[in-house]
Amino acid sequence: MVVDKNSLLMEEEGALEVGMEYRTVSGVAGPLVILDKVKGPKYQEIVNIQLGDGTVRRGQVLEVDGEKAVVQVFEGTSGIDNKFTTVQFTGELDISGSSINPSERTYPQEMIQTGISTIDVMNSIARGQKIPLFSAAGLPHNEIAAQICSQAGLVKRLEKSATHNQDEVEDNFAIVFAAMAANDPTIERIITPRIALTTAEYLAYECGKHVLVMLTDMSSYADALREVSAAREEVPGRRGYPGYMYTDLATIDERAGRIEGRKGSITQIPILTMTNDDITHPTPDLTGYITEGQIYIDRQLHNRQIYPPINVLPSLSRLMKSAIREGITRREHADVSNQLYANYAIGMDVQAMKAVVGEEALSSEDLLYLEFLEKFERKFVTQGAYDTRNIFQSLDLAWTLLRIFPRELLHRIPAKTLDQYYSREATN
Repeated sequence: MVVDKNSLLMEEEGALEVGMEYRTVSGVAGPLVILDKVKGPKYQEIVNIQLGDGTVRRGQVLEVDGEKAVVQVFEGTSGIDNKFTTVQFTGELDISGSSINPSERTYPQEMIQTGISTIDVMNSIARGQKIPLFSAAGLPHNEIAAQICSQAGLVKRLEKSATHNQDEVEDNFAIVFAAMAANDPTIERIITPRIALTTAEYLAYECGKHVLVMLTDMSSYADALREVSAAREEVPGRRGYPGYMYTDLATIDERAGRIEGRKGSITQIPILTMTNDDITHPTPDLTGYITEGQIYIDRQLHNRQIYPPINVLPSLSRLMKSAIREGITRREHADVSNQLYANYAIGMDVQAMKAVVGEEALSSEDLLYLEFLEKFERKFVTQGAYDTRNIFQSLDLAWTLLRIFPRELLHRIPAKTLDQYYSREATN
């Protein structure tokens, strides 16, 4: 299966001109044809080979070395010569993706802004990261995905330098969205994420864009994989899923990242619906081993009419530490996030204690944590479907909530940072 990169209606200076024909065959070895003086050949690209008698055969680029290309001919090389044979590069790429040299991967170091406070402040996503949304049937994961698609972008810095880096240009960001329903044909569910990622690879590595890929629902993909495995009569693994499902999911998730020497990046947010809200189900369980964290959509928050119902306690972004810093967001970002986590966790404990001993038995400090818990969920977590907050607005809102406490209770924020931000007049 191939995807036509020319259909994306985008060009890059110096890239291979789609449809260009070459008569530069320099050698034939078994099923292989060697070509010289080829401009911009792509690994795994599909080519048309026309012989002198007009016969057309198909082939695929197996190796690229500068302007040299080695092409495997699917129908054999009999009759191919270096005088009359014409090779046409079609611009079609294999949806399985190109192999990435692990040593050429670059560590993600900049943030992608989703416009949702609980993600941007407490589970920041780095360009090139793969982080899933763990949801369940009846929860608004599709609405959250649509909101991210409409709001996401690169962080717009408040102070812009005279010379703008290409990464700061708003047009340098793109979103690829792919949806798989449970009743879609099996083969369609198998190829949909691969087509989406092949499109993203072209936009990122050929056009230099920072691409966010949203894939929903990967549980439907896993079910399709189980159907194919059952049809092949393979030995089933846990809950009937194939034993190689971990490897198969990795071939999709590991296509996210950044590559040395390329300006673009691929950030991936796959969405999974957990069967019976079971996070130990094979699909979320194996996905959690591959990805760099998770964003957890909680049913209890949803039942209390909180949107988006993102529970920050089981959520985690393992690459957040490299995505936030002064110059990208703000210097105090990490400290504010840690303090919010700590106070919210303590507030949940106090709420559980209140159910046992009653509110009258709580100390004044405990009551502060209860107040913070209520305002955190009502003002910070709760956000309208069309309410966009940039990272700086979200950090200011976080400081408004932290000012509920006296300075001496904010143990995770340095005194220097408190001097700068705590004394500002709180806004309710």
